[in-house]
Formats: sequence, structure tokens, C-alpha cells
Amino acid sequence: MKSEHIKSDITVIGGGLAGVCAAVAAARLGQTVSLVNNRPVLGGNSSSEVRVWVCGATAHGTQRYARETGIMGEMFVENQYRNPEGNPYLWDLVVLETVLAEKNIQLFLNTDVHELEAEGPEENRVIHSATGWMMGSERKIRFDSKMFIDCTGDGLVGFLAGAKYRIGREAREEYNEDWAPEVADDITLGSTLLFYTKEASMPVKYIPPSFAKDITQTSIPIKRVIRSGDSGCHYWWIEWGGELDTVHDNERIRDELWSVIYGIWHYIKNSGQFKADNMTLEWVGSIPGKREYRRFLGDYMLNQNDIIAQEPFEDRIAFGGWSIDLHPPQGMYSEESGSKHLFPDGIYHIPFRSLYSSNVRNLMFAGRDISATHVAFGTTRVMATCAVIGEAAGSGAALAVQKGITPRRLHDEYMNELQQTMLRQDASIIGLAGEDPNDLAKSAFITASSTQECIEIENASLTHSLDSDIGILFPVHPKLASVELLVNAKQSTTLEAELWLTGKGENYVPKQWIKSASKAVEAGNKQWVKLDLDWVPESACNAFVIVKANEDITLHVSVEPLTGVLCFEKGPRPIVSSLLEDHQQDQPVAQWSMRKWNRRPVCLRVSPNSKCYSAAQVTDGYVRPYAGPHLWVSQPITANSQEWIQLVWEREQEIVEIHLTFNDDVNEDLINLHHHRTPFAVIPEVVQCYQVKAFIAGEWVMIISEQNNHKRKRVHQLEEKVRTKKLRLCIEETNGSPRAEVYEIRVYGLS
Repeated sequence: MKSEHIKSDITVIGGGLAGVCAAVAAARLGQTVSLVNNRPVLGGNSSSEVRVWVCGATAHGTQRYARETGIMGEMFVENQYRNPEGNPYLWDLVVLETVLAEKNIQLFLNTDVHELEAEGPEENRVIHSATGWMMGSERKIRFDSKMFIDCTGDGLVGFLAGAKYRIGREAREEYNEDWAPEVADDITLGSTLLFYTKEASMPVKYIPPSFAKDITQTSIPIKRVIRSGDSGCHYWWIEWGGELDTVHDNERIRDELWSVIYGIWHYIKNSGQFKADNMTLEWVGSIPGKREYRRFLGDYMLNQNDIIAQEPFEDRIAFGGWSIDLHPPQGMYSEESGSKHLFPDGIYHIPFRSLYSSNVRNLMFAGRDISATHVAFGTTRVMATCAVIGEAAGSGAALAVQKGITPRRLHDEYMNELQQTMLRQDASIIGLAGEDPNDLAKSAFITASSTQECIEIENASLTHSLDSDIGILFPVHPKLASVELLVNAKQSTTLEAELWLTGKGENYVPKQWIKSASKAVEAGNKQWVKLDLDWVPESACNAFVIVKANEDITLHVSVEPLTGVLCFEKGPRPIVSSLLEDHQQDQPVAQWSMRKWNRRPVCLRVSPNSKCYSAAQVTDGYVRPYAGPHLWVSQPITANSQEWIQLVWEREQEIVEIHLTFNDDVNEDLINLHHHRTPFAVIPEVVQCYQVKAFIAGEWVMIISEQNNHKRKRVHQLEEKVRTKKLRLCIEETNGSPRAEVYEIRVYGLS
């Protein structure tokens, strides 16, 4: 046996997406990191070993402008570019390369940590080291660090350190949660195994193993959806173990799940109810994908009321948007729906106080083991949300180590610095503006070659009968006078509409009625009908116009989107099956769906012109939509024109680093595996070819040139410092969008 001793600033234990993002975030902030994972691949439940879809705040297209940015966003975009087919092994590579790109990370795969050295009284403990065994290498490795981050999911590290935790469901009265049980218990969500199928070129027989369960003797065929063409996460409901101990009974749970998978496949292949003669099993999982175990106690316990109220915590460091998604304890054998869902009106916020231990002073956590009640955990547990929490934990750990303080003190004294550091890294925080005093762009005068001043969509491609209410969302800045719609009318009728405010800046559903309008329409085609909606909001915001159903009217629809304009249709939320999903249909985000309307706005003209796409937006501190787009949008690029945005200072600046953030349309729902795929490998709005020029000695000098960009954020460190009073970003080509679109420009000099 070989014994080793590894010293680093931070040790991250657990290589799921939370652990990966925690390690990468800390490393990018200059700290040395040991990333320890007990599996041969990174990615946790999303890896090729388990193959769960990476779901997050978009909630499969339910929430608007909700896709994660930061490290998780980088991996989403990179996977879309490299792996449009959703190959799980290529996803493994995307995650692995994200880690290997950071020189400050030492990666230890196949290393199972099961020993911990910690000391101190119960209320003030400290971890000194963690020790793991590297399987297959006979190496015993001790990890010494100033800070430890438990990203194990099951919370083993915190447990060994004596951190306070909970397992099971809290009683309803403890946090006044409607969805909590009357009496506390030890029930958790169960675990799942998945399987893949494929079509062979000839008939394939299947003889089930002796342990395969006869599912016709269970409620499964009656209460769950079985289809021969489904595989992978379509069978998320193959879940069991919620009434057991999902850790100590892990082997028993796996065996039961195996028996059901092979029994389901026997049912599909041999019952005669499915067209499956040529189908065969391609892959069956062997590691149960766990959903829930220990949840640690931090300085704050996130609960159901915080989620539904979208509590804007002063210490918010991440967001989520998946529904509170809870499953029956009996899992696949339950006669209830496989899941029940409760959505807030938009995304919700997660506080930093939920990411560090209340009694172990150098322990942080990220992923499904954060400080949240069982009900709140029902939404924070999904992997993209775990990932952005991981980035926050890694960033917090890095700053705490740099300052030689505890995470609690970091919260109390340096919270703004942490948030600003994360915003500089493009982290997933909504509603906070970047205010970096070192950003030279903040003091520059901004101009542009052109600006999209009008909100107009006139190129009609399709028509849509107004059989149900249609919602149209668009930014208003500084005022609204009227909206014109392009319509056909079968006969003389009246077009009716309502103007609503969305309320919170992070919401995209109608919340507050402002006024109604109507207009008489004569029979005829392609008529522009003007609705007078005179309104001056208190500040820039989004308007939500509801066009009321009218069977005599047809709307014209375009296939050319305009950033900031979204369309919705009112109706019950489409679900896979009432046996699988139980949704409260009165939830606004469930009522207003844009599944049929993604990148397909109705033809409209909004008056007057708007300031929402002005060049000044690139230094307003917002890098994603919030009560408006917050980005510069040019006029359409032509063959004979080059669009640019320019920064001018009164005095000459010494520049060494430039940050550019392009529009990667965070409204577009991306996913790592096979849930769906987009028709493009790169988000069309992302700038593809650009140059940065500096005005030096009376002429423009190119200092940066990129020709095949597909990324949202680019950080350019200049080989030599540049002295200039003028800087210009020149956009030559996008990845398909007709306009140049830029969220943010940051400029830094010598520190």
C-alpha cells in the first residue's frame, strides 16, 4: 500500500456537477484544489454511468430566460456544440475537459473518502484532513486543506465531521409548509436505475433472467407509462427505496430496480402489446441514481415559502426554477401519480447561508445536501441547480481562504464582494448588477454604429387561429403608446386585448392588470390593427399583452425572432401522463406556455421606439434579462456594413484584460442527453467573428481577432498592455442572427 499526503487550499469531495463547478470556480479564483471522486468518471448522476438528464431552472421550457450561465452554462453550450446527439460518453468528456483545463486542480478519480480528522466541541468543530482509498491503485491518500466542500450528495464528509444534518421530512408546522406532512418522518425520495434500447437490423429474442419481476402482478402497467420507443430518463419513474435507507439499503434497492427493469423489458418484448420484435437492450445502469439523503443545517434553512415567494435574499448567490417536485414514498409501486409539481411564478433565489455548516467552521456543501427542508429540496435537487450552487460554494470557499476567515464571517462582512466576484465570472445570479470599481468600462462613454430602436416583427411566415388567448411579452422603456398586430378576419369583429405588468423583474407571466383595449376589425386579410395602450411605467419593465381568443381572427406569425419578444398560449400545461405528473393547473407558468412559440413571435409593431437595446446597456451591470433585455442590439448586419460598439475615455487607459459577454439566448432550453435537440449547434445570437481595436497613435490597431466563436463569455488577456483612449468591438458575423448582440463589455487595467 502506498501512502500519500496532498496539501491544497481547498478539498472538494464529490465529482458530480456540484463538485465540478465548486472545484473549477475556486481554481479560477487562484486557489489550489483537490477534487476527489469515488467513481471513474465525473458528472455524478449525469455521467454515462447513470445517465440522468441535466435539468435545471428552465424546467424543460417552463420558465423563461432561466438557463444557467457561469460554469454550468459553459458546459451546456459546449455540449450542444460538440454533442448534438446527446451521446453520454461525449458528455463525460465535456465535464472532464472543463476540469482538466484548470491548472490549479488536482483530480483524484476512483478515490473513496471514508476517514476524516476533525476536532472541537459540537458547536465549533474544524476539519483537518480527509483520507481516501484510490481503488485499483492501492493508494491511501490524505488530503489536508483549509476548507472542505462536501459535494458527495449523501453528505458523508459532513457526517464524519460531526456536522448537523437531517434525513426525512419535516413536520408541516416547523416551517409552515403546505406540502410537508403533519408529522415528521424519515421518508425520502427513492433511487432510480435507467436503461437504453436500440433497434436492431433483425428480430431479437429476449429471455428474462430468473430474478425479473412479473410486472403484470403489480400496479406498474396500470399506473405508469410504458412505451417501446422510450428509454433513459423517460423511465425516471422506475424509482424505489423512499421508505428504506437509501444509503445503507443501496444494494437492496439496486436489486429491486434491476428486477423491475428486466421485467419491464420482458413485458415490452414478449407481451405482444408492443412493436418490439427488432428491439434490444443496449445498456442497463448498475449504479442507482440517488435523489435524497442527508441535508445539512446551515445558518439558514431554505423552505417552501421562500421558493413560492421568490424571496430576494440579500445574500443570494444562485437561482433555481424547477418545480417543487416530490414523489410518493412507494415509488413505482404507488397508485398515486409518479410526481407532483408546484411552481413559483418565475425563478427563485438561493442564499449563501444555506451553503455552509452551522457548526463546522471550515465545511461548505453544494448539491442535494444543502441546508433546505425536504419540500424545498424537491426543487434544489436537480443537477443544473446543484451545479450553480457548486459554483457559489467554490467561489465562497476561495474568498474565505484568501482572507483567512470562515464562510460565516465571509457572509457577515464580505457578501457584496463575493457576489461581485461571481458576477464578474458570469455566475447564475439574477437581479444584481455588476458594480466592479476596477472595471474601466464603467467610466467610458459608449456609442455604437447603430441600435435597434423599434420593436417590429413584420416578416410573416405562418398563421395561427386565435382559438385561445395569446400572450405577447416585450420590453417597455420608457413608455408604451400602442401595439399593432397583423391579422386576418373572417368577418367584421372586435379584437380585444389586455395590458398586464409581470411584477417581479425575473417573472414573465401576467401579474397586475393595467388596462384593456379593443379595436373594430373589418373582414379581410393581412390587416395591421392598432391597439391603443398608452402607459408610462415607473421604470423599464416587460409588458405582457393578452390577446383575447376570437374564432374569427387569425394572427400572422414570423420565424424570425427578436430578442426580448416572447409569445405564449394559454391552456393547461402539456404533461406526459396524468399517471406520471400531477400539476396544479392554476399556476401561471403552467397556464402560459410557449412550447409551440419558441422563436416564433407574432407579427407586431410597438410604438414608440424603445431604449431597451441601447449601447449603454453593455455597462449597466446586468448580464442576463431582468425587467428587460439589458443588452445592445444593432440594426441588421448587411454585406456592406460592419457593426461596432465603442468605448471612449477622457484620459488614456492602460488595458491588460477585456471581458466580452455575448447573447446566448438563456431562454433556449438546452440539455445534455436525449430529451430534445435544437436545430442549431450554436445559439444563433452568439457573435461568431469579431475584432477588438484600439485607437493608437492616430489609427485603429487590431489587438484581438476571433473567427469561430461559439461561446457566451470570452476573456481576453493581452500579451502586452495597451494604452488608449478609444476601444472598439467590431462585429463581423453572428452564428445566424441578423443583428449583433452584446450583453457586457468589461475592461481591466493593471491591478
